[in-house]
Amino acid sequence: MIKPTPNPPDNLSTSPYESLDSKKLHEAAERALDYHLGPNPDAKPKSKRRKSALFNANLDLHTETLLANASEDLLSISAIAADLADDVEGTRRSVALALSRLADGVHLMVERALDQIDSPDPGSRQRAAV
Repeated sequence: MIKPTPNPPDNLSTSPYESLDSKKLHEAAERALDYHLGPNPDAKPKSKRRKSALFNANLDLHTETLLANASEDLLSISAIAADLADDVEGTRRSVALALSRLADGVHLMVERALDQIDSPDPGSRQRAAV
């Protein structure tokens, strides 16, 4: 007669975690249980990362810090495009000027968002949503 399960080990004092494979299996089982039953409440939640993202913003940064850095970057982009427009002619100049103006417009929107963070006005949120 063939048994469907193997015999238990003769020595019960042997730890099931002695081999590397059993440790990997235990870790995989813990991950599966955490996924289906919920993680340990003391564990820090992991951030979801996009696999295709080359650059990531630090999740611990405040919105104001992110907007301030975006504002500075937009000023730099505008300055580079305006400087490039001085060195080229024709349609290339128009493209460089358009990029500079787009960066200026987005910079104004970021500055507006920063102003709303500094002094939130309930009415301004409704106007901005329209």
